[in-house]
Amino acid sequence: MKKISYNIEINAAAKKVWQVLWFMDTYKKWTSVFAEDCTYIGNWQEGTTIQFVNAAGNGIYAIIQKNIPHLQMTIQHQGELKDGVQKPSEWAGAIEQYNLTEQNGITTLQVSMDTTEEMEAYFTETFPKALVLIKQIAEQPIPITVHTLLHTSIEKAWLYFTTPTHITQWNFAADSWQCPTVTNNLAVGGNFVYRMEAKDGSFGFNFSGTYTSMHLHEHITILLDDGRTVSVSFLNHATGCKLVQVFDAEDENDLALQQGGWQAILNNYKKYTETN
Repeated sequence: MKKISYNIEINAAAKKVWQVLWFMDTYKKWTSVFAEDCTYIGNWQEGTTIQFVNAAGNGIYAIIQKNIPHLQMTIQHQGELKDGVQKPSEWAGAIEQYNLTEQNGITTLQVSMDTTEEMEAYFTETFPKALVLIKQIAEQPIPITVHTLLHTSIEKAWLYFTTPTHITQWNFAADSWQCPTVTNNLAVGGNFVYRMEAKDGSFGFNFSGTYTSMHLHEHITILLDDGRTVSVSFLNHATGCKLVQVFDAEDENDLALQQGGWQAILNNYKKYTETN
């Protein structure tokens, strides 16, 4: 085995670069240089086994040797996967490591890995391309997608998504939260304010923004007051209506947590819309 190394400077905090590396949606984007359908099965906790596979179930499996958030991820390769079955490999024991160093808001990402001489040329060609993709993703707002399939008409889906009396019934991610008041000027240039509160009164905030474009029963785009954008699409489906939301992530919270929260709200919306 031979150790090779690549690095790149990224105009983003290490926390954001770290999330771009391991959040499923962004992971799929930067690893597309290796395989269009590349994904992982498992998680990034130390000591766990994780699989890196394509749609056919071919790839490798490895152990997460070290996970120091925003600083270092060390992966020890164990073997190959053929049609989802583990096979021995000459790569067993090979180390792949990601190190992040932040200074004045600039993060240096260094990737080092053990490789065979036969594969060195391949990685020398592809890994720099992957690093460029990581840089491009991290230096821009990160879009996150959530969606749901409703067994109802688009007209009803639109009505329940945009009418204040309905919004207050579903616009919360957990039963311990509520959306007591909603004002909504549903027009291009119009504003909305959703009041979000914990039921025990411990915390609350306004979720607000301005409508920037709108096509009845088809599409809505929004500029949130914090500068992020949201798009909502209502799509015809054989069994009803598919609703797709794409929103810019904020930088404070974990990307998977944000996706889970927005998806939970959308799940509430589906349940309420289909049962009322």
